[in-house]
Amino acid sequence: MEKYFPLLLKSPLFAGIDGVGLGNLMSCLSARSQQYAKGEPVFLEGDPAGNVGFVLEGTVQIVQDDFYGKRNLLMLAQTGEPFGEVFACAGVEQLPVSGYALSDCRVLWLACKRMLTVCTNACGFHNTLVQNLLQLVSQKSLHLSRKIRFMSEKTTQDKLMAYLLDQAKEAGTAEFTIPLDRQGLADFLGVERSAMSAELSKLRAKGVLETEGSRFRLL
Repeated sequence: MEKYFPLLLKSPLFAGIDGVGLGNLMSCLSARSQQYAKGEPVFLEGDPAGNVGFVLEGTVQIVQDDFYGKRNLLMLAQTGEPFGEVFACAGVEQLPVSGYALSDCRVLWLACKRMLTVCTNACGFHNTLVQNLLQLVSQKSLHLSRKIRFMSEKTTQDKLMAYLLDQAKEAGTAEFTIPLDRQGLADFLGVERSAMSAELSKLRAKGVLETEGSRFRLL
């Protein structure tokens, strides 16, 4: 576990906590790590919402499937990023979403109930963790509001351009790489992949953009 401490200490979840405090915190939160193969479920809808996850290696995609199996990609949790903290703070008993390993990955699991209750040892770093957790939950809310903004656009092309323009602004350049493949992008925007591919072809023909895989260049 100690080999991942430098990665953990870079995360906003553990901001203001030193290596010694982090070691004590891992014990306090009953930390355990688990390996997952590509495509394997990390957790499933209906599982008990008892832990916060942290990606030590690889990428986890958080999705929600409707009654007919149509998938909505909510977010990606990449190496060095936590997930599940929203449900930890909401106090739900069962997870309303599922998570799958987008690549071979390793996940650190932390007992969320121990995050939100007063530590019996009155650890200063535990109070810091709670503050960091609340800040991360607020940031996730902002992330979801951006997704709602993209999906509220009327047409597939408008949804696509809203997302790409936002990515370009975030990257600070007209040439950027998105963290999603084509199917992932379609799931994230809530559109059919074939319809999205058709719109990308139209945008290329109009000279609006160039693209290769996950790489885009706005013209």
